[in-house]
Amino acid sequence: MQRQDLLQIAETYGAPVYVYDAGKIQSQFNRLTAAFSSVGRLKLNYAAKALSNLSILRLMNQLGSGLDTVSIQEVQLGLMAGFRPEDIIYTPNGVSLEEIEQAAAMGVRINIDNLSILEQFGSKHPDIPVCIRINPHVMAGGNSKISVGHIDSKFGISIHQIPHLLRIVELTRMKINGIHMHTGSDILDIDVFLYASEILFETAMHFKDLNFIDFGSGFKVPYKEGDIQTNVEELGEKLGGRFNAFCKAYGQELELAFEPGKFLVSEAGYFLTRVNVVKQTTSTVFAGVDSGFNHLIRPMLYGSSHEIINLSNPEGKERYYSVVGYICETDTFASNRRIGEIAEGDILCFRNAGAYCFTMASNYNSRYRPAEVLWKDGRAQLIRKRETFEDLIRNQVEADLSPASEMTHREVK
Repeated sequence: MQRQDLLQIAETYGAPVYVYDAGKIQSQFNRLTAAFSSVGRLKLNYAAKALSNLSILRLMNQLGSGLDTVSIQEVQLGLMAGFRPEDIIYTPNGVSLEEIEQAAAMGVRINIDNLSILEQFGSKHPDIPVCIRINPHVMAGGNSKISVGHIDSKFGISIHQIPHLLRIVELTRMKINGIHMHTGSDILDIDVFLYASEILFETAMHFKDLNFIDFGSGFKVPYKEGDIQTNVEELGEKLGGRFNAFCKAYGQELELAFEPGKFLVSEAGYFLTRVNVVKQTTSTVFAGVDSGFNHLIRPMLYGSSHEIINLSNPEGKERYYSVVGYICETDTFASNRRIGEIAEGDILCFRNAGAYCFTMASNYNSRYRPAEVLWKDGRAQLIRKRETFEDLIRNQVEADLSPASEMTHREVK
């Protein structure tokens, strides 16, 4: 996308607004597919939690992706977007048996990550195939806030509990069709990821009727020029070769599955905001924008760094700014960042705003969530309207606050 395209979108749809480039999503999908071209059966299941707009889900379906879901609502969105039930995998954490049964009734693939629910589900529904999520106790990512494969993680069944797991499967006679792991986001060390994969291969050998092995995802994308990222081509060459060798030893060709979210949509996203005020203090120049962590919480929650560009003055002399929001909290997007000189009314663009940005937005401070726009084939399409005051109060129900009778007061006493 070009700068003028983004400025025109801000002019047409207002700010703040999220913009997604369909072409970038497709190129990322094709890149990951090409990296694992040596594998006979490859399945990319897009992680819906990264960006769950129906138009994005429909685009993923058109590309040939499956869908990774973590809630019954994401399953429903996937079905509404046109995914076949068998192309949806449901990988919840900490949900009730009833919700898992509801998902199973919809015909989607089930992934269970704890022994208690596994035993209950297997006892009631031994004929419904189940995938098992393993915790390999390996951190393949560098950020402890987004790594979920470590020993203290709430996710997955510990590899040290494999004997117990096998006893449950034997006693319930349930069918296991897949083995799964997810080590967390921002995978940098491919050798560490391959080490975790060996644990998954070893676990898979305990089950003779598998259909697939799911290696999760967590591929790191660059957040600025020169930033490090996961070398998916190297991973494809090494893991693809090892997977093919495993299938030969296993005795049949299995499906290799991934569940990329950030990798597919992060770089495709732009968040456009308008500068409300430039405020000079004794030590800092603040650029206050018409947004806050109610729209983009990742910098405050994860410490993530999003490149910020002044679209209105891209060639301006760079100065140091702390970019902050309008929420009545410390909602700092960036501290002392070099940005082209900013004036009130300028449009600032946050890069890498496709993953875990709009989906984590809220109505904090009773602010409206922004619009979403899809850029496809050279034109902008509105895919979510900006909220209004009516949206804010839509589900509120007015309580009866009339004074209680004197009799009621006496009874209460």
